[in-house]
Amino acid sequence: MTSATDIRTYVINLKRRPDRRAWIAGSLPPELPAIFTSDWEGPFDGHELDRADLEEAGYSLFPWQIESDNSWWSRPLKYGEIGCTLSHLACWRHAAQNGGEPYILVLEDDAVLQPTFLEELLGALERLDGRVPFDLLYLGRYLLDPDQEAVPGFVSPGYSHCTFGYLLTRPALDVLLATHLEAAVVPIDEFLPSLYIDHPRADLRARFPRQLTALAFDPPIVYQRPKTEAGSDTEDSDFVADDSRSTSVDPVRHSWLAHTATAGERE
Repeated sequence: MTSATDIRTYVINLKRRPDRRAWIAGSLPPELPAIFTSDWEGPFDGHELDRADLEEAGYSLFPWQIESDNSWWSRPLKYGEIGCTLSHLACWRHAAQNGGEPYILVLEDDAVLQPTFLEELLGALERLDGRVPFDLLYLGRYLLDPDQEAVPGFVSPGYSHCTFGYLLTRPALDVLLATHLEAAVVPIDEFLPSLYIDHPRADLRARFPRQLTALAFDPPIVYQRPKTEAGSDTEDSDFVADDSRSTSVDPVRHSWLAHTATAGERE
């Protein structure tokens, strides 16, 4: 039977945001002792990053900006997006090197957990175990493309943004780390979907091909605090000044573009 001891929990949090740490700590089930990235030293805070320091630390950026009607793709990366990605990467690395729990839970510090969160999560894992294989399980997200039916209570997710709550299997860690994301850093929102769908950007499809099986709770069991309450540590940061090279890409073919600007803020 699946229990809380089968889950290793991480929370993405910045040292300068003790307010957000305190907020989510108040809702974390005591059975899931969490590891906070704010207790680590790392290039996580977009307010403190610059390109020279990133390169010195061994991180390289994917040539992100392209000619596109998609407002996320036609601008340079932001340092907050980079820091967020590196925070998730640090959690995967830490989990791969520590413990043996079969599941790794990653939450961002603006995730909203209901009182029944752990009960719902464990019940779902028990139903899925040995019956429906998966590598990545979204607990909540922002849907951009249609989902596909899976089994009751879950869908095979379409193109989705937001990584405020997801679960990985331990074998999935090896897949994630083998992509060498540190050598071509992209927003975590775009990286995870590229591994379970054919990403709409040809350059991302080529660099990060599809190789994971994903599921998503339907309905979600984790939600995200409104930006008016929690702010956005990814968007509240500077652009990477040197990321100015634009390349062509397949024409954008998604109807979600019209509403992305108002509903798709990252982290």
